[in-house]
Amino acid sequence: MAGAAALIDPGALLDPAGALARPPAQGGGFAKVFSRPVGSLRAGRESNPIIASQVFSLVGVQWSGAEEARIELRARSVGGAWSPWVPASILGHGPDRAPAGDERFGEPVWTGPADQVQLRSAVAVSGVRLHFVDLPAGALGGVGDASAAQALPLAQPILQTGPGQPPIIARQAWAQGHAPPQHLPVFATIKLAFVHHSVTANGYSAGEVPGILLGIFAYHVYVRGYWDIAYNFAVDEFGRIWEARAGGIDQPVMGAHAGGYNAESTGMVVLGNFMDVVPSPAALGALEHALAWKLSLHGVPTLGRVIVEVEPSGAVYTRFAPGAHVSLPRVAGHRDGCTTSCPGNALYARLPSMRPQIAGLAGTPARLRIYSAPAAPVTAGAGTSIGGLLTNLQGGGLAGAPIELQSVGPHGVATTIATTMTDGNGAFSFTLTPAQNVMLRVLCQPAPAAVSDVVAVSVVPVLTLSLVSSSPVAVTGTISPAGPPVTVDLYRLAGGHRRLVASRRAPAPGGAFNAAFGGRKPGAYVVVARTAATARYVAGAAPGVPVTVA
Repeated sequence: MAGAAALIDPGALLDPAGALARPPAQGGGFAKVFSRPVGSLRAGRESNPIIASQVFSLVGVQWSGAEEARIELRARSVGGAWSPWVPASILGHGPDRAPAGDERFGEPVWTGPADQVQLRSAVAVSGVRLHFVDLPAGALGGVGDASAAQALPLAQPILQTGPGQPPIIARQAWAQGHAPPQHLPVFATIKLAFVHHSVTANGYSAGEVPGILLGIFAYHVYVRGYWDIAYNFAVDEFGRIWEARAGGIDQPVMGAHAGGYNAESTGMVVLGNFMDVVPSPAALGALEHALAWKLSLHGVPTLGRVIVEVEPSGAVYTRFAPGAHVSLPRVAGHRDGCTTSCPGNALYARLPSMRPQIAGLAGTPARLRIYSAPAAPVTAGAGTSIGGLLTNLQGGGLAGAPIELQSVGPHGVATTIATTMTDGNGAFSFTLTPAQNVMLRVLCQPAPAAVSDVVAVSVVPVLTLSLVSSSPVAVTGTISPAGPPVTVDLYRLAGGHRRLVASRRAPAPGGAFNAAFGGRKPGAYVVVARTAATARYVAGAAPGVPVTVA
């Protein structure tokens, strides 16, 4: 059965020894990342102006110890005035892998081109360090005015559910080929959505938004060690929705936005600081539309609450114990789950009135689930069944709906490999004979469109092994499908135990292999043929062949 919160990591299928798609970039690549130690801050005192070694557009604060640091920051634009003070010590989420030590990092603050910083803190803090991101001039504009969304590339696919898919600006519009994720996307499940604010100073221009997103990416990846930008989607004050984390807008991509709950949620950030001011009507409208569409696509109600489990490595960001079962709103503010003031007092106060609006937009979504899929590896060449159900949110089956079985590539692109129709109860099934490891989902494309979670089907090659002679010990065998090299091991048996005495690597490009072991002492042995896990197959083995050397 497909587990609802089981993580599907394409990296583990493609690279069983380590799921990183590439090593972390040094220095930030296109974006230049540099740091400066500050030392300690006294309670209630402003620091002297801190001159950066070069112009920057975004800055974040690191410190040691106290979570309740309440550090604020302001920046001086190049040759210009100081910005307003903004919070710089907002906590609440961390890297995709659990952090070590007691170092704290605030959310990055967008400044635009600036050359100086000042800090102040309500309490004394130590170990303060500033992390700067410098973006080239070409990343700081060029998108046009706020109405230019239609001229920008839109993310695909287009799936009409809930209020209909809003225009979502493709990641490439801000990443510009300079924001490579450090890990393939991991697919989880979606039970709720978290709303965030970026703590970006308000008043940015429409043309600055790509630079803001690129700067947040650089800070998250090259300073914090995230796999990618933390959020799944971003909304700007002009009402534009942006694809953020890579992996597919229609996929349940795990973000790094809400420590403890990333495997069961999607995350949307509104760019700006909403402690004291409410986002623009355009931003609120876009956020409601995006939430209604995304939750509807995954068959998630937009009203009510849901029980989620606090992931142990992320529990440090919450007020709950590792593994605790917690009730959260389906549309949650970041602070509902984590110890943070995000998404700001003003935006958080609007969420209760937004939830009914989101539900009204969502209408009557469908829920699509895979209920039967092989948990154990499938033998290459053998058929296996994939079954599921299409229902409304009350559990009633939806009959006569077209269902597509899709293979999901490692970067989230889905390709249809078979089609069928639901029966009178909304049930469907496919018989699949996978040739190699594959990630699968099902899609109902007509409105209301719905997608299932991603499930992984692992394939094990078939190996045979036969004894040719006992002196020398020689074997022959086959592997199907052909291709992977085979390791042949010779074990000596004594006292009920076996001891590895020799191994041979046997190429099998045509599907056949052989191996020989000469000079063996008399006694009982067993020969085993095996393959290691590869991008195409899980590890396989042939039954051991006993042999007696006289």
